Amino acid sequence: MDSTQPLQIAQPRRKSVNALTVFLCFIMVFFCAVLVFVYIATKRANPLMLDQQGRPLQPSSQQSK
Repeated sequence: MDSTQPLQIAQPRRKSVNALTVFLCFIMVFFCAVLVFVYIATKRANPLMLDQQGRPLQPSSQQSK
């Protein structure tokens, strides 16, 4: 080791985030948010089956009795 050169201390490198990575992360978060929204909306929905005249149908378990 040469004593005339100053000792170099390793500096941490700053990693730059690729724009594509940020964009893909945004798309993934957006997709997950849409999935959660659709799941909640379908849980809250109370579909009602109608016959051909527009009257509500009875559930199949009550029709067989």
